[in-house]
Amino acid sequence: MHDVKPTPRKARFGLARVFQARRSRGAAVLLLALAALPLQVHAGNWWDGIQGSGTPDFSGRRSDDGARPAAKPDTLEDLRTGAIPFRSEEMIQFIDKAIVQYQGIAAKGGWPKVGGNRMIRPGDDDDRVPALRRRLRATGELKGSGAGFEDYNFDSTTEEAVRRFQERHGLRVSGRVDQPTLAALNVSADERLKQLELNRQRIMALLQQPIEERYVLVNAPAFQLEAVERYEVAQRHRVVVGRAARETPDLRATIRALNFFPFWRVPDSVAKLDVFPRLVKEPDYLDKEKIRVVLGDFNGPEIDATAIDWSTADPAKVKLRQEPGPQNALGLVRIDMQNEHGVYMHDTPLKSLFDQRARAFSAGCVRVQDVFKLASWIAKYEPGWENPDQVEAVVSSGQPLDLQLTRPIPVYFAYVTAWAEQNGSVQFRTDIYNRDGQPFAAAAQVVDPDAPPAPSGGLAP
Repeated sequence: MHDVKPTPRKARFGLARVFQARRSRGAAVLLLALAALPLQVHAGNWWDGIQGSGTPDFSGRRSDDGARPAAKPDTLEDLRTGAIPFRSEEMIQFIDKAIVQYQGIAAKGGWPKVGGNRMIRPGDDDDRVPALRRRLRATGELKGSGAGFEDYNFDSTTEEAVRRFQERHGLRVSGRVDQPTLAALNVSADERLKQLELNRQRIMALLQQPIEERYVLVNAPAFQLEAVERYEVAQRHRVVVGRAARETPDLRATIRALNFFPFWRVPDSVAKLDVFPRLVKEPDYLDKEKIRVVLGDFNGPEIDATAIDWSTADPAKVKLRQEPGPQNALGLVRIDMQNEHGVYMHDTPLKSLFDQRARAFSAGCVRVQDVFKLASWIAKYEPGWENPDQVEAVVSSGQPLDLQLTRPIPVYFAYVTAWAEQNGSVQFRTDIYNRDGQPFAAAAQVVDPDAPPAPSGGLAP
């Protein structure tokens, strides 16, 4: 997460706040789970020791089936910097400058394609290197005119230019021209121009109503969240968003509560598509994940799971409810924002997912890195919550609690795949949901050869 220090201004808050505590049998389950954690974890922040459990299972197989080879490390510096939000008139001005720049490039004939499909590594001699250099010069990653003889050696200067290109496109910064980099290089200037114009329209749509005093914006293709206060970004967070088959929707909703140690009420779609088929093969999965089976609705009576034929179970009648605790798919806090799509933001026990560059893994909800810091920002004007350590104090107590906000906060889920920054850097991201048209959809299908295996599914929202 990046903290962005806004320009100091006088706060204009002071309304009365209220909160409600809720206790349930889930608290007892939670305390038993906490007791099982290692002693050295209790000595500090015990939640830092949570490594995740079987929810969700991204490998598509049991843990004893053998380990996959470790992926090469990828140093992430993928969050925007500075105080200017996506949703701002300044962003429109930056994009307008980028549009003029790309209009000029297109008018001059654009840039050459880099042929073939083989990887080009630093130090290689490859007859495509001159075309690669011309491509990188067109958008400024490589300086100089390129007049005169062009050799075929992929030298260190060209490697650094490739790294700059990869940074601007949200790709793994390796310095090698791998398949995702090659696909991004070969999107034409005309197509990039259209992408900038399309995303200008998207940001203009976000500006159709007055900017609120405080709000949260999630940009799904950039896998990041901005908490904005008084027109400036207060902090940013990496997020996990919906995979292609379970897209995180565009929406405007309102954050009305923080739920600490939440139950997970498994949505019907997740139950039908993910959990029920798994239970056919793993009947003990419910016990491992502390999931109760209830009848009719989520507050209905508990029923015997062994009496159900999971191959024909009806999610409209049979509901699944996961107990609070470290194993819970929502983690330790849920950010309540009722909406027609049934999605929300929440913690996750699988913190390692935030270490990946492409983070489209969920069933549509948004998982937030350093979610306690976001919860502290959301709650900081509530009485008794002014201290930023209050959220961790609540978590340390191990007691379920709902904080009802008396000043609800708007939240936007947006889809911005191209933008520009104050320093003139033009940024592009993968069109993960195929909303920008061809050839962006084709480029999105190219797999990073060094990325960890793509999730085969998962049960978390």
